[in-house]
Amino acid sequence: MPQCVIIADDLTGANATGVLLKKINYNTYTVMNAERLELSKLSESDCIVYPTDSRAAEPSIAYNRVFNVAKLLKNDNILVYSKRIDSTLRGNLGRETDALLDALDNGAVAMAVPCFPQANRILVGGYMLVNTVLLHKTEAALDPKNPVRTSSARDIFCSQSVYPVGSLYIKDIMLGKKHLTDEIKELKANGCRIIVFDCISQEDLEIIADSVIESGVKFIAVDPGSFTATIARKLIVPSEKKSRYKILATVGSVNAVAKIQLDELLLAQKVLQVSINTKELVESEERREREINRVVENILVNCENYEICAAVGNGIFPENRLNFTEYAKRLLCTPEDVSNLINDSLAEITYLILSRNPDFRGIYTSGGDITVAVSRKFKTAGIRLLDEIVPLAAYGEFISGEFDGLKVITKGGMAGDKNAMNICIRYLKEKLYI
Repeated sequence: MPQCVIIADDLTGANATGVLLKKINYNTYTVMNAERLELSKLSESDCIVYPTDSRAAEPSIAYNRVFNVAKLLKNDNILVYSKRIDSTLRGNLGRETDALLDALDNGAVAMAVPCFPQANRILVGGYMLVNTVLLHKTEAALDPKNPVRTSSARDIFCSQSVYPVGSLYIKDIMLGKKHLTDEIKELKANGCRIIVFDCISQEDLEIIADSVIESGVKFIAVDPGSFTATIARKLIVPSEKKSRYKILATVGSVNAVAKIQLDELLLAQKVLQVSINTKELVESEERREREINRVVENILVNCENYEICAAVGNGIFPENRLNFTEYAKRLLCTPEDVSNLINDSLAEITYLILSRNPDFRGIYTSGGDITVAVSRKFKTAGIRLLDEIVPLAAYGEFISGEFDGLKVITKGGMAGDKNAMNICIRYLKEKLYI
């Protein structure tokens, strides 16, 4: 049965959103002819997209069309209701949002994220920019049917909706998920039924989606498609999959760049992070084994509600970095041997997690030595290289070994800017759902 309903104001927008959902493995059904709609067919779909052809209609007519469709498709199994709006804010977005809220009649708040970063439509300070140009100075202002007179998304919603409208800005997103979650709750408590969010990137969409979910506030999504796809991915398991695929990131790099990249990932996406005490890995075989088992058990026990898990060597913090020369003298070996012992331990952690939970279908390794150790532990013959995500970050599949075909992204600890790890993990997510 469908778990996502999207009501769009035109067919082109409906299909554009449907394609975004199909890319992440959801069976999606666009209704072309309501009179011939067979409700029995809906059972085959994860998502239903229904265009109302209401963008240029009179506001009252647009309201009625959306209200009636929402009533028709309303179901207790639906996890995500979405009002698909134009990416340049044309049409009856305020009245149509009201219609969906009224039809559901459950006290939901409309989370309006009117951005489409992939098409260079972003919202900053409440104002929409299209290819860095204010919306009211673009071709959208000259649309003969639906001219846009202002670049303020909030002003458009306020002028069309009967409900109180609140706003959250880039500064709120920068303060992280907890702050954003608290702000959502506060606006809801103050009576806002529509909240308009600034948004300039996919990373922002991830933070907003996580914050909306964690707030516990009933919601509908109002956006051109990207936010709906982001939040659906977090809430809905495709019908053709029994469980949600997971990614394990094994981070052994101690480079400051890797620390910054990890921080950006934790800010942008929901991640179960477990720290590895690298000192325990070299003190003795008994302590090494105990630390490996602690990390593995922690991830396996707590990973159910996470798509991304990260096992991170605590040497990423300067105060925890080991003096390999001192340990080499104590263990009667070379500093390289000490490094290899740590790398092999991280590879052992990776191996045990994947062996015991088949939902892990992709891995990310940070640090060349870690990648070598993992490949050796997995007995792989090599990596079939398929793509470059960012410079010095490669995507591929393991060849042979115990995890033949496992999708992997490898990246040097110093490679990329602060968003590199986040971009790589998001890329791997998309590949797992194709």
